[in-house]
Amino acid sequence: MGVTPLPRDLSAGEASRAMPGLKCWVVIPARLASVRLPGKMLLRETGKPLIQHTYEVATLAKRPAGVCVACDCEEIRRAVAAFGGKAWMTDPNAQSGTDRVAEVARDMPDVELFVNLQGDEPEMAPEAIDRLVELMERNPDVPVGTLAVPLRSRELLHDPACVKVVRDVRGRALYFSRSPIPHPRQWDDRLLEADPPVFLQHLGIYAYRRDFLLRLGEWTPPDLEQVEKLEQLRFLYHGAAIMVGLISTPSSGIDTPEDYRRFVERYQARYNQ
Repeated sequence: MGVTPLPRDLSAGEASRAMPGLKCWVVIPARLASVRLPGKMLLRETGKPLIQHTYEVATLAKRPAGVCVACDCEEIRRAVAAFGGKAWMTDPNAQSGTDRVAEVARDMPDVELFVNLQGDEPEMAPEAIDRLVELMERNPDVPVGTLAVPLRSRELLHDPACVKVVRDVRGRALYFSRSPIPHPRQWDDRLLEADPPVFLQHLGIYAYRRDFLLRLGEWTPPDLEQVEKLEQLRFLYHGAAIMVGLISTPSSGIDTPEDYRRFVERYQARYNQ
């Protein structure tokens, strides 16, 4: 996966305020229930459960000090233990993956940064994880960071399952939406090829500073979050800045049986080369 430069160069003053060497862990929230693909964390047509693929990707990142799965049931815990991974049992009634990551964070007071990598992201590049950690080190005043890629497909632009984001001049999120943003008043196909890109697709990976993560439970979900069903809108609503780094190639999250079938085909094609 190629990685684009940072949104802007650091000034000397900013460089002196950067926080190199943040102690970081990747936490992979994983629950057994899934509306569109029940039990997907344990699907194993490749010979490995899906959660193992994601775990192995995370262990290839250079910056994190460790990786663990925040699971909601004994079946996932046993599957993780079987391949030698670390598993953390969390409240089965937790409302979100972020809540599971926060449970882990409470028991790791010496860890400064937590990367929330979804368990259904087996093709997230390790370099993307490292890029996100570095983004947070370069922006010590920002409590949360995430990643996006240029969006070059008109079909995806209008797909509600594809979350879009717009950024300000500093690379911070202005808004996330399932709708096309920005919305062209007059369509031109050249908008999809513009450089810098007009449209950005948000990727489901976050980095949280520990103190911020532990405060999230105090915030009531606003109407914006309830309408769009996007948890990150709670952060913006309450005034928290979200740094959005750009990478060049998207990962392929798995939400449906078709998504999983295509992943298996890609995996088998690589394995059989």
